[in-house]
Amino acid sequence: MTAWEASVDLAVVGTGVAGLTAALRAVELGLRVVAVTKTTVEDGNTRWAQGGIAVVLPGHHASPAGDSVDAHVADTLAAGAGLCDEAAVRAILAAGPCAVNALRAHGAVFDGGWADVQRTREGGHRAYRVIHAGGDATGAEIERALADSARSRQLALLEGQSVTEVLRDDTGRVAGLALLDELGDGVLRARAVLLATGGLGQLYAASTNADVATGDGLALALRAGALTADLEFVQFHPTALYLGTGSRGRQPLITEAVRGEGAVLLDTAGAPVMTGVHPLGALAPRDVVAAAITRRMAATGTDHVLLDATHLGGAELRRRFPTVYAACRSIGVDPSGEPIPVVPAAHYHCGGVVTDTSGRTTVPGLYAAGEVARTGLHGANRLASNSLLEGLVMGRRAAEAVAADFMVSRCPGPPLPSYDLRPVADRDALQQSMSAHAGIGRDSAGLAAASSVAEATTRRRIRTPRDAEDAGLTLAAAAVLAAAAARTESRGCHLRTDHPRAAKRRRSITVVLDDAGTPVPAEPALVGGVA
Repeated sequence: MTAWEASVDLAVVGTGVAGLTAALRAVELGLRVVAVTKTTVEDGNTRWAQGGIAVVLPGHHASPAGDSVDAHVADTLAAGAGLCDEAAVRAILAAGPCAVNALRAHGAVFDGGWADVQRTREGGHRAYRVIHAGGDATGAEIERALADSARSRQLALLEGQSVTEVLRDDTGRVAGLALLDELGDGVLRARAVLLATGGLGQLYAASTNADVATGDGLALALRAGALTADLEFVQFHPTALYLGTGSRGRQPLITEAVRGEGAVLLDTAGAPVMTGVHPLGALAPRDVVAAAITRRMAATGTDHVLLDATHLGGAELRRRFPTVYAACRSIGVDPSGEPIPVVPAAHYHCGGVVTDTSGRTTVPGLYAAGEVARTGLHGANRLASNSLLEGLVMGRRAAEAVAADFMVSRCPGPPLPSYDLRPVADRDALQQSMSAHAGIGRDSAGLAAASSVAEATTRRRIRTPRDAEDAGLTLAAAAVLAAAAARTESRGCHLRTDHPRAAKRRRSITVVLDDAGTPVPAEPALVGGVA
């Protein structure tokens, strides 16, 4: 029985950088908007982002090597290992300055002030183009500014609501959301739904992601009939703070910017890890660094490596990297006098719901932005600090697409109810299996073993927020594994030990649900033909 019902023009699911950017822009365009989150507004992944925003700002880049959007595009394509959509890359990166200016209008403050904004360099970037706030607290400043703006503009915020389904009418058009909280079920009718739910880091036992990153948006989109792509590409950040053998849950991130300021990766015997691996050394793209660390740990029989930032000194570490410094001190490490123990951890999902560069999916009335979306920007491996930029740009673009589509689209019919039981796997077993078999280094036998865990489910009616999360994780895992099994090559952050080379033919693996609700690969699409 439905406890309540309401109606809006646009329902935004998620209140991170993409969701709040979209909701605020939609309000500016005159739409009736509600932003929905399963916890509180600020309790997502955005606030944990440390590095910054990669953007070429006119008049702000006079480094000796110079910089340009073309150079940023080239770096992004190189990191993406042949699977980026170049047109999408160029469109999103070129829109960066406008999106950053809009963020500043919401009150975000960057280090150095706008006249002399400070920039750093991160892995895969040829230039110092990453702007930051609070030293290494860029995400926290973005979330603060957007949340403050949302409240001051009286944006309707629906907290503590788990979305259990994207509702559709009898033609397949989006008609709203089915919601669940501790008091019961609700229905939010909407002419459009924008998914901005972030990633799926909680598929793994150790992740840099917040606890809320349970693949909700990916699962919702698949059940709504949307096309997804590149799901196999789960990026592991090379340097999460090592908390001890078997540590689980959210691992503190050691931002790439520490390496950008000269920190060196060493093994536990003091030998350099990245020497001879890549021309950019410790600033190689993340997939390269994470794989090199994993190989070195295997060769030395250790479970972590070391990041030596002692050259910066205590005062500079506290000023430039206060979050990193505090995290290290919390476990008894003084980064000014000793190397930081680090280990790769699940960090970012490069694939997702297929959209165009305006956030439109393959389902009428359904849009997606941020980490949950696959725009073609990231390809097989995301370039550092492109994610916050994508959230800002695509949040605005998706809101503008919704407003434009309202002019020509019809109102949806009544939403069709759904009372289906959902398959739910054991979360602990799923996380352990994904970490063992679908992390850095995969093979056919391991992927099959992980799939057997994802398929060992009980069918359950969704009655609690935890049920909703577990069902989403189960479907997300099955979809990632289906894509990983179908990609019989190594590319970007998808490393197959049984297929160690990259294929000559570049293609994106697309995944949909079949009639039984099982994720299956659709026809592989040549790059450039998906979105």
